[in-house]
Parts: sequence; structure tokens; C-alpha cells
Amino acid sequence: MQFAILGPVEARRPDGTPIALGGPQLRGLLALLALDAGRVVSAEQLIDGLHGEHPPEGAAEALQSQVSRLRRRLRDGGAPDGLVEFTPAGYRLAVDPRDVDVHRFEHLTAQAREAPGPAAKLELFTEALALWRGPALDGLADPPRAARLAELRLAATEDRVETGLALGHHDRLVAELRELTREHPLRERLIAQLIRALHGSGRSAEALAVFAEIRERLADELGADPSPELAAAHTAVLRAAPAPARRVPVPLTGFVGRAELDRLTAALRDARLVTLTGPGGAGKTRLAVEAAARAAGEACFVELATTTEVPRTVLAALGLREQGVLTPGAGADPADRLAAGLADRPLLLVLDNCEHVVAEAARLVRRLLGECAGLRVLATSREALGLTGETLVPVGALPAGAAARLFTERAAAVAPGEPPAPATVTRICAALDGLPLGIELAAARLRSLSADDVAARLGDRFGLLSRGDRTAEPRHRTLRGVVEWSWDLLDPEERLLAGRFAVFAGGARPAAVERVCDVPDADAVLTGLVEKSFVEFDGGRYRMLETIRAFCAEQGDDRRAEHAKYFLDLASANEPKLRGAHQLTALAELTAEHADLQAALRWSVTEEPETAVRLIAALSWYWWLRGLRSEATPIADTVLAAVGPEPPPGLAEEYVLCVIQASGTDVAIEPILRRLDGPLRYPYLFLLWAFSPRTKAEDGERLAALIGPDAWSLAFARIGDGLGAQYRGRIAEAEAHFSASLAAFRTLGDRWGEASALEKLAEFADWHGDHARFRELMDESVRLAGELGAAEDAADLLCRRADGVLRHGDAEAAKADYEAAAEQARAAGTPVMLARARGGLGEIARRAGDLAAARRWYSSALGLATDPVTGGETRIRLHTGFGWTAAAEGHLEEATELHQEALATALEHANLPGAAQAIEGLAGVLAGRGQDERAAFLLGVAVGLRGSPVTGDADVAGVADRVRARIGASAYAEAFDRGREMPPEQAVEEAGQRRFALGS
Repeated sequence: MQFAILGPVEARRPDGTPIALGGPQLRGLLALLALDAGRVVSAEQLIDGLHGEHPPEGAAEALQSQVSRLRRRLRDGGAPDGLVEFTPAGYRLAVDPRDVDVHRFEHLTAQAREAPGPAAKLELFTEALALWRGPALDGLADPPRAARLAELRLAATEDRVETGLALGHHDRLVAELRELTREHPLRERLIAQLIRALHGSGRSAEALAVFAEIRERLADELGADPSPELAAAHTAVLRAAPAPARRVPVPLTGFVGRAELDRLTAALRDARLVTLTGPGGAGKTRLAVEAAARAAGEACFVELATTTEVPRTVLAALGLREQGVLTPGAGADPADRLAAGLADRPLLLVLDNCEHVVAEAARLVRRLLGECAGLRVLATSREALGLTGETLVPVGALPAGAAARLFTERAAAVAPGEPPAPATVTRICAALDGLPLGIELAAARLRSLSADDVAARLGDRFGLLSRGDRTAEPRHRTLRGVVEWSWDLLDPEERLLAGRFAVFAGGARPAAVERVCDVPDADAVLTGLVEKSFVEFDGGRYRMLETIRAFCAEQGDDRRAEHAKYFLDLASANEPKLRGAHQLTALAELTAEHADLQAALRWSVTEEPETAVRLIAALSWYWWLRGLRSEATPIADTVLAAVGPEPPPGLAEEYVLCVIQASGTDVAIEPILRRLDGPLRYPYLFLLWAFSPRTKAEDGERLAALIGPDAWSLAFARIGDGLGAQYRGRIAEAEAHFSASLAAFRTLGDRWGEASALEKLAEFADWHGDHARFRELMDESVRLAGELGAAEDAADLLCRRADGVLRHGDAEAAKADYEAAAEQARAAGTPVMLARARGGLGEIARRAGDLAAARRWYSSALGLATDPVTGGETRIRLHTGFGWTAAAEGHLEEATELHQEALATALEHANLPGAAQAIEGLAGVLAGRGQDERAAFLLGVAVGLRGSPVTGDADVAGVADRVRARIGASAYAEAFDRGREMPPEQAVEEAGQRRFALGS
């Protein structure tokens, strides 16, 4: 959720769409809460902010009603429950301050003032001021706070203008400063800036007139003299020398700041030849114009796109021929005339679009730099000039924030009104690789299409972006024209490789290019493509911008079969490495190739289904370790539909893995499982099957029997044995299995196995009350999961660590872990883990006595934990926690139903520790009804089922203490022992009949 108060007050959903808030009172209430987001605001402050010094009678009661209406409006708009919290001290908007535009504004302006370079400062100030859509707190009776915000806005505006002046943007700032000084006629800093902007634009007489006017106004209205800043600006105009001649185009649109401008400015200070390189449409020309505009001294811009005669074009642009300033007797050759005319002339020469005349441009530049000591050259080209001493400044895609600002600014120019949704803008800019030309062409389409329509049609980007500026060169008029211009400059071998390279969805290493593309001397040809900005090289990988790749795919021959074969081999080679010391290396290799593995899957599903079956099997453990388990589901569904109900010959095990990944199928899987022979080539099939909704006990036993004799499989089998022993209440036996598994996985260097065994051993240490060992084991488990990059597993482990530290009284540490787990779960898109984390926050609220907040957290979490397989344990925890909450409120019938629901879920999943947890909750209900002996009996049953008591469980300890005090220690012990000694099967049977809670 995002909140905006710098203008009309708005609450926005994550996709950017606004929530209907109702009238001004509700908007005002939200604005006041948002001003102090995350902090409590007293009722008195809210009433003063809404009504001023004279609130109406009954304002306090009206405030309560307004808060209720605001909550309802937010909830109806899709906002999560609990956004507006009540505390005895007042109300709180429970959001991160960064979700409120005013706090983002203050953060960005602070960053801007600390930024190292003027371009970075300008970008940050511009981003901050773009958050303002009108007067802050519009319509509220809170003049002091509104005035403070207005002053912050004006100060940031002045700082932005100051930065623009430092960058030499005098011309474009004059009109804005005139408007600002009309609004603030006595604001001396603004007027000083206007004087400097006018002078820097060559309008010194106007600058002096402005000073005379303000001096007279200050004297008449305030009886004051101009400030030192104003006087200094006036003095600078009087002392200034005539401005040097500049032949640089004045852009028609504003410039969106980018980091390359700072690097370019620094390079021009230190080098005499600087070349901006990059693909077509990346914004090289605009960067060169900006750099020339801010450079000191004389500058001349030369457009080479339409010429093949470089010296003559430069000569004409400089005006040397017409002005007759050449040295008498100079030769007629244009290069000779240029060398003579520039011999003693300090000049920045900008040569734009050199790529098609790169050799001739290089020859001229080399000569002029050698003979003209005061000359500096800034060139733009898709490949370097290749001269000694040349400094290259690569120009790539715009960063996401700058790209979005460019699109939004250009969109506002052609389609004023409601700005496009930020999520849609982000999608468009990402699809266009952050290329400024593509973004500007896409924004221009908003004259006739909505932003959503533009985003939906970018699959045919060349057809969509086929209309541009009529006055632009044809190669810059359309997106196709930009790329086609570069394509025409390639050699035949480069075109062949570029066309074939387009098969790579996420770039490629040299070995992959050589094998898949099969082009002679591929390394040398790739080097040529890199030099011509057709391919990028970074970190050992080659890649194409998506726009260039789409064009090349139209030109090249089909290499998808070779591509799929290569990536099947790569996945198959890395699959065994995922189970041992090379686990992290293999994960990194597969992650780097993720986009191409997915592309190979998508192609093979329809063209070579057997290849797809093999790929899914080879990637199953990678998906599991990385927390990408849902990624394969749609592909597995399609593969099974293509292959049919029987596995391809020799691929029964791979076929079963496809079934596990699928969302649902009518395939009769049991006969196929019976046909499997051991040992399993994919031993983790047993684990994946356990989490499948098709799981049957007999199938699990069959698969467990097929686990092989290799070291990893044996270590993995001990995990399964440990879980089985734990679920049967044999804790000592379970600990022995997990300890053996941990030792084996440590020998193998398998982090997943270590983390899994450590987590279970930590759980037992927690039950035994050994908190130091619990923290040690859990910390190591969390660290190992973090190294694997498995967000879902990391979230689960953070929750389990939080459970333990909360049980031992450290609510702050537990809260930090639950919140971190929630963030991981959101990033991974796993609702069950998010539910687990929210349930933990509910536990903290319940233990702190905030039962209303606990209910909100539990209710929110239960709505997420709906998966019938993976959500079982989480639902047990949530229903149990909810049950303790209801019991604390005195709602014993509700508590009974909640604990019985938890018990039913535990029995359904054969989870005896979960059943013990639910039964302890039922014991609390019975104690609340005064049925003390049966409560003691149930506490014993729970310990018997679990195989161990849980030291430090405040809920259970509280029930035991109350019951013992009422019936005596001897009677308590006798009833408790009877329950603990009841055979688990009998206890489960009685629990299943729900006799405990009903007291029958």
C-alpha cells in the first residue's frame, strides 16, 4: 500500500490504483495519520488537525466514527486489516513511513544533499519534487504543518535549481524561475538564481534589470538592502567577460538525469578524446548535448548521420568557410583547412553518430588532436574510434527510476490527465530495455492507446513503435529503424552469429555460443558484435538487449533444438552437484542460466516432449532448493498432456517427477510407481512425493525402499527415519537419526541437508529447555539456508527460530525474525510462509495481552494458509493460537472449536506433535470450565504423544499451575501420568472422537 498527501490525499493499492476514500473528513484523517506513519497520534491532535481551534461539540465521538469509516473504506478497497490501529494513547497508521510520499520526499531530499555529484543531486531532487501533485494537506485545518511542508518543497526546489545552474542549464531554468519569483516576490535566493540564469543564457541586461527591480522593492516594502547572495549575483554580472560562442542544439524536452553524465563530465576534464558508445536509441546524442551545454568555453556540435564526407561537414558546422578566418595560403583540402583554423582555438568538438564513417572520423580526429593543442573531441558512436588515448564511456539502459520518469514526463506531454499506473510504466520500460528512444516512442502512443494497451502490445514492439518525430532521421523515427541501421553496418559473419545468438533468452557464456550457434571463429565475431554495441559483454557473459534480440530473431535461422539439447546437458551435468560440496557452485550455474532453461522447457514441451520430461526431472531439486517449486507447474501440466498417461520408455522416474510438479492429473500413478526399480536416480523424489497432494502411505513406503546406497541417499534416509520417529513420539530415537544425518551431510558438504538436520535438533534442544544450544543450532541452520538462496526455507527457519526465542521471553528478537520471514515470504510469493509469519506476530500480540491485535493477525494468516498439503502444520499452529486467544477472552465454545479444528488437521496429516499441541489447548479449555482432573489427564496425553514436554511453554505451564493448585499435586500427578502412559493409538482414537473437549 502507498499513501499520498503531497496533493489530493490518496491511498493506493500495490498496483497503483487508488482506493475510494470518501469525503474530505476521511481524507483529512488519513493525511494526519500518514504524517506520523508508524507512530501513535493522539485523539486531541487529530481533532485539532481536522477542526482547528474550535472543534464542534461531540468531536471525540465523531472521530471514533470517522476512524471506523476509514478502516471500512480501506478494507473494502483491498487493504489488509489492521492498517489503522487503536491504542490507549491514540491511533496509528501501521505502515512503513517509506510507504508515504511525504516521508519519501524528505528521505530523497536528504539523499540529494549528500549525493557526490551534481547530476546525481539533480536526479534525486527531481524525483523528490515529482511526488508533489498540489498543496500538501489540502483542505485540512492545520496551517502550521501545511506551511512547513510548503517551505520544505520550496527549499528543495531552490536546491534543484542551484544544481541545474551548476550543470549549466541556464536557458531551461529562466522560465521556471520567472514563475517562481512571481509567486515569491521577496524570496531573495530565487531572485539571485534568476539573475544568474539570465546572465548564463547571455541575457545580462535582463539580469541587471531584475536586480534593480528587487532592490527597489526591498527598500520600499521592507526598508532593507539586498542580501549578500543577491549582491554577489549582481556583481558577477557586472564583472563577467563576454560568453564564448556555442553551437550546441537546444533540446525541446527536459533531460532525465543519468549517472553517465557525471562520468562523461569527469572524462572530458581528464582526456582530449572521449567516445560515448552504446546501442541505437540509448541516448548517446542527448548525453553529448548535455555535456557540451555544461562544458566551459566554446563548443560545436556536428551531426554526421547523413554524410560520408566528415571533414567538409565539420568545416561547415564550424562556419570557418563562410567567416573567412582560415590562415592565408592554406591548402584546399578540408582537413588542412580545419587544422589551420583550429590550431590556436580552444574548442570542444562534438562529433555525433560516427558509426557509419568511423574510419574517416578516426583519421580526422587523430590529425586534429595532434595539431590543435586546445582541441577536445567528444564522439558518439556504436563502436569506438580505436585511437590511442581514447576514453570510452559506455551508455546503456536507463535505471528503472529514471526510465519511469522519462515515460511519465513524455506521456504527460501527449496525454495530460491521470498519469499511467506505476506498475504499468515499470512493465513498459523493462520490456523496452530502458532504451530512451523506445520509451519516448511508447509514450507517444498514448495519444491513441492506454498505457495498459501499449504494455500488452509490446510483443510486436516494431509494429507498435512505428511512428515517431517526422523531423527525425529515418533511423531515429521508429524502433525498427534504429536497430536496422545497426544491422546494416554488420559484416555477413556478424549477421549470421547475431541472428543465431537471438535464441539465448538470458545471454550466454562463450562455450554456449560456440556450441549452439556453430559459427566459425565465434570468439572473434562476438568481439566485433561487442565493439559495434550489438552485443554486451559483462561478467564473462554475452547478452543482447531484448529489443535487438527481437529484431535478430526475425533475421536468423532456428537454433532452438540445439539450444534445448545444450541446456538439457547443462542441467543434467549440474543435477548431481546439487547434492554435495559443489552445491552452491551448481546453484549459481543454474541460476545464471535460468532464463534459457525456461526457454528450452517452453520450446521442448511442444516440439520434443521427452526432452521436456528430462529437463523437468533434472531441474526438480534446483527448483526445490531455490524455493521455485511452483515454477514448473504449468510446464509440467502441458508436458503430461502431450506425453499422455504412460511414461516414455526408460523415463518412468522422470515422468513421476513431472506428475509431482503438475497441478493435478488423472494419470494412474500407482502402477507406474510399482514399476520403478531401485536405486532411485533422483533420490529426493521421495521427499517431493511426500509434499504432493497425491501422497499415499503405501507409495511413500515403496519409494523409501528404493532409496539407494550412496552416501547422500543414506544421509537423506536418516532424515526420513528421524521424522517418522518424531511423529511417533520417539524423541531419543529421532535425535539419534538427525545427529547421524547431520554428520553425514557435513561430510558431504551439503548445506540443505545440514540445515534440515540442524533445525530438527534445535527443536529438540528447545523442548529440553537448552536455549543456548537451540540458538546455536538454529543460527547455523538459518545461515546455511541463506547461502542456498532459498527464500521459502529461510522464512520457515526464521519462524522456527522466532518460536523458540519467544518461548524464552525475547519478544523483540522474535518480532524481528517474524517480520524478516514475512518479507522473505512476500518476495518468494509463498502465502503459507507469510501466514506462518503473521501467525507468529499474532502470538507476540497475544502474549503481550493485545487480544484484538492477535485476532487480526490470526484471521489474516488463516486466509493465506489454504494449501491442503503444505499448509497443514501452519493451520495447526494458527488454530491453536487462535484457540488460546478465544479462551483468554472467555469464549470457551469458540476455543473448543478452534482446538478441535487444529486436532483434526494434525490427525489428518499423522502429525503427533501437532496433535499434542492441539490437545494442550483443549486442556486449557477444560481447566477454564473447572474440569481440572481431565485437564491434567490431557496434558499427560500431549506429552505422551509428543514424546517430550516442551520446557518454557507459558500457556501449558499456566494451565498446569492452576490445575495443580486446585486439585493438589498428588491428584494432578496421578491424572497426568495416566494420560502420558496411554498408548498413542488409543490416545489418537479418543482424540479423533473429540471426547476430550466435550468432557464425556
